[in-house]
Amino acid sequence: MKIVMINGQNHKGSTYHAGKLLIDAITIDKQVKEFFLPRDLNHFCLGCYACIEDETKCPYFPEKNIIMQEIEQADLLVFTTPNYCMAPSAPMKAFIDLTFTYWLSHKPRECMFNKKAVVISTTAGAGAREAIKPVARTLAYWGISDIKKFGFTVQAMNWEGVSAEKKLKIKRTLSRQAKILDKNKNKNKKPNVSFKTKLLFNMFAGMQKANMGSSPTERKYWEDKGWIGKERPWKNK
Repeated sequence: MKIVMINGQNHKGSTYHAGKLLIDAITIDKQVKEFFLPRDLNHFCLGCYACIEDETKCPYFPEKNIIMQEIEQADLLVFTTPNYCMAPSAPMKAFIDLTFTYWLSHKPRECMFNKKAVVISTTAGAGAREAIKPVARTLAYWGISDIKKFGFTVQAMNWEGVSAEKKLKIKRTLSRQAKILDKNKNKNKKPNVSFKTKLLFNMFAGMQKANMGSSPTERKYWEDKGWIGKERPWKNK
């Protein structure tokens, strides 16, 4: 199993350690690639729309492409972000903005429909769910249906300050998820594409057919894939 871990902060805090607990609990043979934001992509989207016409024209394409190539080849994506003011970290939000062409409304990738994802956040008090929502929504709009979400209240400023009882509870919760991932991988069970994902895709296919997309280049992308017709990316999973 190839796993890509995207961390929404450079330091290895409580959220990072929770993510590592999940990955370490996966017993099946695995390869893990980690990225840290903003270390590995320290930019904000300029809103120039250059990527709509040509992905390589993004001013930050070389750095972004390193991450996205790994993501495209992964079986499991693990996103970790601390709760900052009832939202994901600024570097994680910047990453979401910089990858907007992957959304179903623009130029979705076939590979996303056969991936699993886990989104994890920790918080000292409240807000973990709010931090998770934008990340999980992004993954859903990438075409990923199997997304698990875990928010933990740690009542501490760092992992060292988290009580042993809370650490054990987090470990048990994520170990159960790891067992499910192991079981599905051993059975070679592929994720189901949800009705919601199919509905969204078909809606955006209709918009592209009606020339309601962002550009003629984007429509051509859909035409070349056959998606304006009857072809669907999940049929070739």
